[in-house]
Amino acid sequence: MSETSLVLKAYYEAVYELLDAAKDRLTAKIGDLLADEAEVRGFENFDDDKYQAYRDACIAFIDERIETFNPIGYQYTFDRVGVRQAFELELQLNWYDARAEFEALAEAAAEKARTAPTYENLRSLAVELIQEMGVFPNNSIIAAYQAAPALRKLPDYIVARAIEEIAD
Repeated sequence: MSETSLVLKAYYEAVYELLDAAKDRLTAKIGDLLADEAEVRGFENFDDDKYQAYRDACIAFIDERIETFNPIGYQYTFDRVGVRQAFELELQLNWYDARAEFEALAEAAAEKARTAPTYENLRSLAVELIQEMGVFPNNSIIAAYQAAPALRKLPDYIVARAIEEIAD
C-alpha cells in the first residue's frame, strides 16, 4: 500500500468515526437545514407531510453516508480490481460529478504523504485532510445542487450541508 493510500484510508476512518459519533447532531441539524432550504427555495406544496417525508429520507441518507466510510466494509466493497468500475458506476448513478473533487482529495493526500506518515501522526494527517478538503463528495453535491436546485436533489444536499457543518 502506498503512503498516499495509507493517508486516504486514515481519512476515511477518521470521517467514519467523526460521523458515527455525531449521528445525533447530524439528525438534529437536518430538520433546521431542511426547513430553511424549503423556505428559501419556495418549493411548491411543501406541507408538513412532505417535510416529514424529506426529513426521513435525509435521516436514511445519514446512515448510508456513514456506512460508505466504514473501514470494515469499505475494504470489501472496493477491492483493488473493482475500484475503478465501482467509481465509474457511482458516477453514472449520481446526479453530481465528483471526479474533480476526488482528484483534489487524492492530490492533497499525496501531499500529506510526502511527510512520510507514521502510526503516530497518521490520525492528525487525516484530520488535517478533513479540515482542508471537507468530507468527500460533499463539495460536489453542494455545488451541483446550488447550480440547479431540485426536490430530488434535496436530501443529498441537506445531508452534505449537515456533514460539512459538523466537520468544521
